[in-house]
Amino acid sequence: MNAPSSRERLHWLASAWGIEPGYHDIWGCRHEISEAGLRALLGELGVAAAGDDEVDRSLALTHPRYWQRLAEPVIALEAPAGVLEVPVRVPRHGAGDRIAWRLVPEAGQPLDGDVDVDALRLCECTTVTGTPYELRVLAIEAALAPGYHRLTLRTAAAEASVRVIAAPARCFQPPALAGDARAWGWAVQLYGLRSSRNWGVGDFGDLLALIDAAAAHGAHAIGLNPLHARFPGDPRRVSPYAPSSRLWLDALAIDVESVEDFGEADDVRARVRAPAFAAQLQRLRDATLVDFDGVSRAKHEALRSLYAHFCRVHLANDTPRAQVFRAFQARGGAPLRRHALCEALQEHFQAQHPSIRDWTAWPEAWRDPAGEAAARFAAQATERIEYYEYLQWQADAQLARAAARCRERGMAIGLYLDLAVSADRGGSDCWSYRDHHAASASIGAPPDDFNLSGQDWGLPPPIPGALREAGHEPFVLALRANMRHAGALRIDHVMGLMRLYWVPHGASARDGGYVRYPLDELMAIVALESHRNRCLVVGEDLGTVPGEVRAALARACLLSCRLLYFERDAAGGFTPPAAYPRDALVSIGTHDLPTLPGWWLGSDLRLRRAFGLSGDDAARLEQARALDRVRLREALARDGRLPAGTDPAAAAQAALTPALVEAVHAWLASSPARLMMAQPEDWLGVTEQNNLPGTIDEYPNWRRKLPVTIEALAADATGARLARALAAERGDPRAAAVAAAGSGESPG
Repeated sequence: MNAPSSRERLHWLASAWGIEPGYHDIWGCRHEISEAGLRALLGELGVAAAGDDEVDRSLALTHPRYWQRLAEPVIALEAPAGVLEVPVRVPRHGAGDRIAWRLVPEAGQPLDGDVDVDALRLCECTTVTGTPYELRVLAIEAALAPGYHRLTLRTAAAEASVRVIAAPARCFQPPALAGDARAWGWAVQLYGLRSSRNWGVGDFGDLLALIDAAAAHGAHAIGLNPLHARFPGDPRRVSPYAPSSRLWLDALAIDVESVEDFGEADDVRARVRAPAFAAQLQRLRDATLVDFDGVSRAKHEALRSLYAHFCRVHLANDTPRAQVFRAFQARGGAPLRRHALCEALQEHFQAQHPSIRDWTAWPEAWRDPAGEAAARFAAQATERIEYYEYLQWQADAQLARAAARCRERGMAIGLYLDLAVSADRGGSDCWSYRDHHAASASIGAPPDDFNLSGQDWGLPPPIPGALREAGHEPFVLALRANMRHAGALRIDHVMGLMRLYWVPHGASARDGGYVRYPLDELMAIVALESHRNRCLVVGEDLGTVPGEVRAALARACLLSCRLLYFERDAAGGFTPPAAYPRDALVSIGTHDLPTLPGWWLGSDLRLRRAFGLSGDDAARLEQARALDRVRLREALARDGRLPAGTDPAAAAQAALTPALVEAVHAWLASSPARLMMAQPEDWLGVTEQNNLPGTIDEYPNWRRKLPVTIEALAADATGARLARALAAERGDPRAAAVAAAGSGESPG
């Protein structure tokens, strides 16, 4: 038998660390990862593989690394459960080897036990450096309710601590969407809302007005871009999908004039209402694009003064409001303090050197959140740190108020929020959990129809092994933070629960590869947090989606994302809405795709050609779009929905009329999907999309405002007609829920 080749040994090592040697692209073509790519990905995971000798040494450590671990750090099981089965790997020194265990439920009394290893079911045997090892299964009889439980194991030679995640099999489904009930809502970019009162960026005060307007039109959900914390010291980092932290909120969304301290602080009110400041705010409102620099300066100037007032009047006197703030700090605990400490340190270093953009450029001693330098600063700069905690307190209170307003208006879903796939490597999440993220690799996507060169999103991927060692705590905290005030949560790039496309440092997006993640464990956390927060979950499953992910989403009742643009039959025609799945969210497009008017006019194709994103396929794409316009009219005609006087076989350049926009929406709304979201841009005639993937500064990503104020949007006749059409197609989910309850149907 021939000795394995160096390539075979490299593949074995890559597989042992969860790296897939190849993948199938969106067209079904197989791509094998080059040897250089595999070595680079292993290096990003901290595994030495630069040369064959290093591969051999790393391989030699793989077998012992697995067998010398008494138990895996995480176990997921369906709850409620009566038996916990734990695979254990034990060295055998002879008869009489024993395992002691202690199970501490999240609620309830601990259980203790001690068993003879020979009494456990034997699954596998091996030898490690001359010592025999056995894989056996420890079965513990225990009534485990849904929750996070802690199991500790001990033998004569080893110990292990295991986080046991007991979770429902399916995610939470709102009672209002039981049976055949269906809802619809508006999807907006919060920052892009215009109003006569905001400070140049959409805020939580605007959100209250939007909720009132949408509810009056019969909408049951308000979809928003991620509300994650930005970079106070660098407002030009505008992407909500590359935040400083996914655990905390965007301070620029705070409605300054609704902060209680604003009503108390006469000097701050006078300064804000002075002619010069008022003129500054009007310029920010009138700007075509959001001026994040100007908004940040204005808001932080006022908010710092309000915080100073709060310190003088409330914290110094331990008033009831001060006690509420202290309670918020206590609930936020160490994660909140680390985030605020990171922000305060960045402020400190940036004041000394304006070129310092984030913690990756700080002096080395301060890059460790648990280090002595950070602790010293924390002890000396309490007020500077608490300012950032004060901002989170205000943002959280205002978002909670918006969620309450949704309930008051009878919305079946309420706020539909968004969880980004990762955070910027220079942000507080990566500082707080530095060892949990790859230092230099980036998350991306392989080439597809919309990005022929592939994508590199510049975001650090989480390291699967490090997350498991931490019991997935950062992921738990991110879900919990974003579900707290949400009726529904969209998980961006949900495929990341199973695998992420890693692009090694210095490589092109075409040269990346997939790294696997523990799907069952992460799905259990999603289901558990979904029930605890009574939050519907939507999985953004666009792009290259493995069948295993779609099957897992279906089993767990996560809603799949289905977009009009992408739902096609084998011949390229548009899929009839009746064929859409029930457990789905449907919409025409998303923030990364053209608006309906932009799609119809081909604005996105011209943009992609102008920025070199079309490759050599520009002419083919334009021809395909012309055919798609005809196909869409034909699909409407087959369903009897083409507006009167519209010729289904008209020239591809025929106009997109308001009646045709309404017909497309009503046609899509007829699908059985539980939820439909509509974008105001589509009925307001906006042709520019919010984000053009593949560009950064070349295109004004994440800065576009709606062309009308919320007041005008509420009074818009076209939007009102469209809302009536959607309500007619979808019905009232609250009435359907009552009917379902009366017939004995269960949610989901």
